[in-house]
Amino acid sequence: MDTTALANLLFPDITKTIEDYEAQYPPRNLPEGAVVTRIAPSPTGFVHLGNLYNAIGERLAHQTGGVFYLRIEDTDQKREVEGAVEAVIDAMNFYGVHFDEGATVDGETGAYGPYRQRQRKELYQTVAKSLVLRGLAYPCFCTEDDLKAMHEQQEAGKENYGYYGKYAVWRDRSYDDIAAEIAKGTEWVLRFRSEGDPENSVAVLDGIRGEVHVQENFTDFVLLKSDGIPTYHFAHVCDDHFMRTTHVIRDESWLATLPIHVQLFDILGWQRPIYCHTATLMKMDGSSKRKLSKRKDPELALSFYRQAGIPQEATWLYLLTVLNSNFEEWHLANPDASSREFTFSLEKMGTSGSLFDLEKLDNIAKEYLSRQTTDLVYDGLLAWAKEYDPALAARMTEKEALYRGAIGVGRGGEKPRKDYGSWRDAAAFLAFYDAETFTLTDGCPENADGENRRDILNRYLETLDFADTQETWFAKVKELTDALGYAVQPKKYKKNPEDYKGSIVDVTNLLRVALTGRQNAPDIWEISHVLGETETRRRLEAYRDAQ
Repeated sequence: MDTTALANLLFPDITKTIEDYEAQYPPRNLPEGAVVTRIAPSPTGFVHLGNLYNAIGERLAHQTGGVFYLRIEDTDQKREVEGAVEAVIDAMNFYGVHFDEGATVDGETGAYGPYRQRQRKELYQTVAKSLVLRGLAYPCFCTEDDLKAMHEQQEAGKENYGYYGKYAVWRDRSYDDIAAEIAKGTEWVLRFRSEGDPENSVAVLDGIRGEVHVQENFTDFVLLKSDGIPTYHFAHVCDDHFMRTTHVIRDESWLATLPIHVQLFDILGWQRPIYCHTATLMKMDGSSKRKLSKRKDPELALSFYRQAGIPQEATWLYLLTVLNSNFEEWHLANPDASSREFTFSLEKMGTSGSLFDLEKLDNIAKEYLSRQTTDLVYDGLLAWAKEYDPALAARMTEKEALYRGAIGVGRGGEKPRKDYGSWRDAAAFLAFYDAETFTLTDGCPENADGENRRDILNRYLETLDFADTQETWFAKVKELTDALGYAVQPKKYKKNPEDYKGSIVDVTNLLRVALTGRQNAPDIWEISHVLGETETRRRLEAYRDAQ
């Protein structure tokens, strides 16, 4: 076979060489040990948790004086969604992930572009032509029906699947046969000519898993599709080489195709990047684990957390507990430090399926918000409300003092309240403070209803004095409790229930329901001082007089 003639037949317009691109994209001038990595999503419009999970590469890059960039893998034009690139960039910005170079909303920045794969077609074809010249790639004219029949034959014979050996029917065809098909306008794909043996294994250094051994690739996989656009396998190898990527962080599901990727790096004489295969995000489904699913699990989408209003830092605090085994210990020792101060390590990443736990995320978010200032919580809630609850944003702006006071209740001290872990939950929890959104959600305590309710509230209203300290106020509540036949000490009521109408718990829960609509609410004295005397008395009287 005259490989020069074949290469010129297949790629008549390609005049550049690999050496031209080596000169165009020289090795980066970075400190020794600097990490160059990326996220490289497809522009499908679905920005998922895995994108943020793998964006941990930003921290690795910036910890080492390296580069973090955004590449858009848009080789599958059928799946592309308008506005998808903007959605990725917006989501990453929201979570504080910033790119040094790569695709941008209105173009790109950086010396190693283009950063959209469809704009790099000539580069891929140049590399492809070099493989044809070396006898390492050839055109294949098989139709979908041909490939389907091949697969069925392999299945029936319980053979390895793929295009190889006797099934690689275009592998050794003559130049004349190929030229004839080209002349007819028959569509073709370019396949890699593999000399691999399925009995052999290849050692690969994984940045997380250490040395792994994978079966050598033996199939003649597709390099270029019929439209001249590369497959993912070929494109990412070319791009990671010429963009001088040192680390590829991706899900462990890509381990299956790792043999193809290292084979290409090796045959092209390029240094392999360090592949880092992260543990797949899993969830419990009944008594078993399964992979998070786009179809089944709304929590896979990053928009789920943004719409719920889980603070960005809380999301990172949770993700880092999943990503690095030593993060929780560090966070316990540094509870008020930003997660960005933590030194991330590939060696501390797990290798088995990471169990994603929404309940744990909520607990972490509650702990995080409980430790923040009133100003931070107010500003965060207002920013979220402006996007997702404009009516709340308007009320917060109009009644700023009320909302700041409400947010401040139970905040600070050694045991701050942990009532909400998201802005959506905060909005629901704080609703009772505002007369416009106050609702009764809980019933009156059974031991304090009917005439007892009127007696308790009448006596409370008579003794209520907003000048009282919290200690004086509570002393009056205890006096009222005792005077109306309730046990001041709940354990006395529990021991001899026939001697009392109820306990002080019934009395205080009645006051909570009257003021908040709920039996589980913060301190009554603090709530009252946020509401003010007029609103406090109005609510108590309204509940006393309700039928």
